[in-house]
Amino acid sequence: MPIDSCPPLRPYDEPAGWQTAAACAGLPPKAVFSKKVKEAAPVLRACARCPVRRDCERIVAPADNWFDGVCGGRLYRSGRPVEIPAHLLPAALTALPALPTTRAPRGGSLA
Repeated sequence: MPIDSCPPLRPYDEPAGWQTAAACAGLPPKAVFSKKVKEAAPVLRACARCPVRRDCERIVAPADNWFDGVCGGRLYRSGRPVEIPAHLLPAALTALPALPTTRAPRGGSLA
């Protein structure tokens, strides 16, 4: 392989292919996994145009693993969505449905 070429991206249907297709793929991890709204703002803007936003939320399942950072167009702290003032969100994200505020205890389910 020539030095100046990059390997092709994995197809979307392969394991973790959604991560390479994510709009935040090139953003700093510090911003992606930030607990602070201002640090996470570039990632939230990227989520507004992300083709895999729903897959991200489904696969990461932030409430199930006490996730910190941005996932599916929302900011989470310890698996709970953080309220972000509408004026700080891109228009495409202000219409996201509200998430339930309860979550399963560690190792259990709500059912």
